[in-house]
This record gives sequence, structure tokens and C-alpha cells, in this order.
Amino acid sequence: MSGIKVSIDRIQVGNYVKLPLGWCDHPFMFNNFKIDSQEQLLLIRKLGVSHVTVYPKRSDNGLLPPKEPGSEAPEPASNIDLEQIRRELWETKQQGIEKLKSHRRRITKTEKNFKSAMIQVRSVMSKLSSRPLNAIEDAEQLIGNMVDSLLKEEHIVLHLMSETKENESIYYHSLNVSVLAMLLARMKNLDASVIKSIGMGALFHDMGKLKIPPQILRKTTALTSVEQNFLNLHPKYGLDIVNLVDTFPESAKAIIAQHHELLDGSGYPKGLAGDAIDSFAQLVSVVNTYDTLCHPMDISKARVPSNALSWLYKNSANKYNQSDLKLLVKVLGVYPPGSVVRLSNDQIGMVLSVNSERLLYPNILIYDAEVPRAEAPIIDLEQLELTITGVIKPDKLPQRIYEYLNPRSRISYYFESTKNNS
Repeated sequence: MSGIKVSIDRIQVGNYVKLPLGWCDHPFMFNNFKIDSQEQLLLIRKLGVSHVTVYPKRSDNGLLPPKEPGSEAPEPASNIDLEQIRRELWETKQQGIEKLKSHRRRITKTEKNFKSAMIQVRSVMSKLSSRPLNAIEDAEQLIGNMVDSLLKEEHIVLHLMSETKENESIYYHSLNVSVLAMLLARMKNLDASVIKSIGMGALFHDMGKLKIPPQILRKTTALTSVEQNFLNLHPKYGLDIVNLVDTFPESAKAIIAQHHELLDGSGYPKGLAGDAIDSFAQLVSVVNTYDTLCHPMDISKARVPSNALSWLYKNSANKYNQSDLKLLVKVLGVYPPGSVVRLSNDQIGMVLSVNSERLLYPNILIYDAEVPRAEAPIIDLEQLELTITGVIKPDKLPQRIYEYLNPRSRISYYFESTKNNS
């Protein structure tokens, strides 16, 4: 959207402006914004700039007529204490900066916990064939620690994690499904032991794929009937692996065996229907399908998170447990982390985290060409009275915005732990 450069005396309340200053050189929260008060207008005129950029299509009002030669700009009203307003704006901005630093620290801590969990998942998978007992013990310790941490949290805060390695898709998928399944189980107020069983089943739900030829798993075109039949055996192969160890939770085995069964009987491997499908398997099935919609083998068919959720809603009435699907929305929000969104002030950003108690107000990383990406503002929609007006597919973004926001091709989630937070 094009703007026009105008002298400072021609702007008025209702104009959408862009300041020709660095973010730290003025008291406003953003470099571009709509002037919504006389006080803001007067403060802009005191910034020491001669021109600003105005965006007519985003503005409520037109420009003031050019100033007559020799005429003086009007003095600000005597009852407006501009210095006091300036101080208050700087204080608010400073509070926002401190909040931003705190949020970045929490993201860093969550990233560290996520990377530690991924290291353990890789270790578990590498031991499965040669030392299955050790692999299961390590997995139980990982899941147990995650559940203990999760149950200490009053509210679930889910963060978008950093980019992942393409050749380890099964590891990230397994951890992602396990994390989300445990979050849903926690929302159901299930006992810790039950949540751990669900976590174990979800973590191992696709382990049978380790026995499927890679050329089948990586194929992006339609599978032949022989290939599909081979792939449909992975739940059985997964059971064969965990049955090697007596200590694997019995209640988790149904998840491995039935995570591709569907309520209408159209799933596999046994075509079970309705209540014949284990309730934990139904829960994991919803999460597994969501993650697969976001990350199919054919990347051109990948859905953005919000679209994956809406597709599930429209196409799942007879296939997936609806109460589990509603819980997934409650955990992820209408705009899950990883969604690229347009805001009511026309700014573009990416959802970084959601709080289960404030689903309509996720934290969003904002694109601002004037601010280095490492310092990009992360805003709270509620605090700034903004709303999300739409979702943008990452491949539709201009290159400069795509590189700035860096939308993830593999969207991984991990929950924030406030335990030992500084």
C-alpha cells in the first residue's frame, strides 16, 4: 500500500502515519500507527521532523491544506501537558520493552527444554531395535518429567519452536503429537498416571514406520495398493516393538494399534468403529491428523494451522471425537502458533504463543521494516486493543516480510514451564 510524504503541518487526527525515526527515538509503541488523539498529533509535531509518510487508504481523514506562506503553526492548547503525556508514553513503552524481554527469555527457556526433549527422543529411537528395554525406560523418564512439569502450571502457554531438520520428521512428529495429546489429557483433568500413558502411546504411535521402506514413507505421489497395504501395517509393527518390553504400559498399546481407526469404520488396520475404538486412541487420532495435515509428505498440500483446524471441523463429524477436537482448539487457539496473520491496524505478524485462558489474544511477532528482526516487537493484542482480521499463507507474503517473520515449514510446539523461571 503506497504512502505519500507530507509536511508535518498537514497531518491531522485520523491520518495513518509512518514516522521517519528509529523505534527508540520516539515514545510511540510503533513507527506506523493511526493518530487517534489531539495529544498524539501535537507530540508528533514536537518530534523535530519536518515530514512524515501518510497512507491515505488507511486514514479516516484527508490531509490539511498546505500552510499559507508566512503563517505560523497553531500553538498547542494551554491545558494539554505534553511533557506529562510524553513521559507517560515513554513509561508505557519501557514497560512494553521489559515485557518483551521477559517474553523472549521465556521463549529461550522453552526452546532449551524442547531441544533437550528432542535429544532424548532421538536417543530413544536409536536404541529401539538394539536395546528396547533401555529405550522404553528412557522414554518413560522423558514423559514423566514432562507430565510433572505440565501439572505444575496453572495455565497452559504453548510456544512455537524454532526450525527443525527435514530428515528427522518422524522424531518431531512423534514429540509434537505426544506434547499436544498430553495437553489435551491435562485439559480433561485426567490423573498424572493416565496422562503419562497417553504420552507414551503418542510418542510411540508411529514407531512401526521404522520398519516401512523409506521410499514408501517419502513418496509424495499416490501410493499403490501394495504400498498402502504395507504402510497400513505400521500399527502392528509398532505393537511388535513395544511388546518386546514387559514394562510398556498396557493402556498405551491401544493408541499404537488404533490411532488410524476412525469412528465411522473407515480407518485401518481393523476397520473398528465407534466405542470399539479406545478413547485414548481417539484423542491421539485427532492430534495425529492435525499434525499430518500441517506436514504431509507432499509439502505443496500442507495446510496452515488455522486451516488444518477448520478442515478437521468441516470434515470430521463422523470420523473423529468432537469433544477432543474442541479441546485441541482450546489448546491451540483459533490462530495456533505458527499462523501468519493480518491485524486490524493492517500490520502483519506471526503468532508465537497462546495462553489457554486468553485464546483470542495470542502473542504476535510484528513485521516492522524499521526495527531489526532480533528486536522485533512481540505484542499483546488485548493490551493494544487490536484484533486478527485474517490469515495469510506464508507463500503469499512479499519476500522481505517472509524473511523477516521466517514462518516455519515444520511447526513444532512446546509448553512453557514456569518452574525455576527467573
